Amino acid sequence: MNYQVVLDETIKKLDYVPKLLLHACCAPCSSYVIEYLSNFFSITILYYNPNIDTEDEFNYRFSELERFINEFKTKYPVSLVNLGYLKEEYDEIALGLENEPERGLRCLKCYELRLDKSFNYAKNYHFDYVTTTLTLSPHKNSKVINEIGKKLEEKYQFPYLYSDFKKRDGYKRSIVLSHEYSLYRQDYCGCKYSKKKKMDE
Repeated sequence: MNYQVVLDETIKKLDYVPKLLLHACCAPCSSYVIEYLSNFFSITILYYNPNIDTEDEFNYRFSELERFINEFKTKYPVSLVNLGYLKEEYDEIALGLENEPERGLRCLKCYELRLDKSFNYAKNYHFDYVTTTLTLSPHKNSKVINEIGKKLEEKYQFPYLYSDFKKRDGYKRSIVLSHEYSLYRQDYCGCKYSKKKKMDE
């Protein structure tokens, strides 16, 4: 399935400016997604990333995201919510999966943890749609992320915005915006396992 085409069709049918809850992992991945979606949606970004290995790293990524939102001009408003550093929630789902490879079951559980929290927040606070920036990364499988979104859409009976933000050079555009706004581009996903893998390379 071409998830970019699915997103195009959803946007084409809009006859109002919906409220979108956008789960975001960091400023670089958010940059292109915000540039693109803020032309059609009023966006609230949910910063919920308990997988990040240290609180200092968590806070630095948040501050860069906040700075980008404050500096970047959009057609419709963009706001930001930080749920705080809840590392124990990630540690709980990663328990027993410490030796899983990158992109293995531990990562899938991590995607689902963050998306589940996003769906719950979006439904409780009366948004119109929910989605995530995670499909922008070339290191993440968009099909897997969208399948998790579909499962949670059915669980919560709440609309998920299908996407593959890598399409149409979205990732390349995020690099351009990162340079333009001097954004911190981390060289590992966030958890201690991905950091160790990067250090071992």
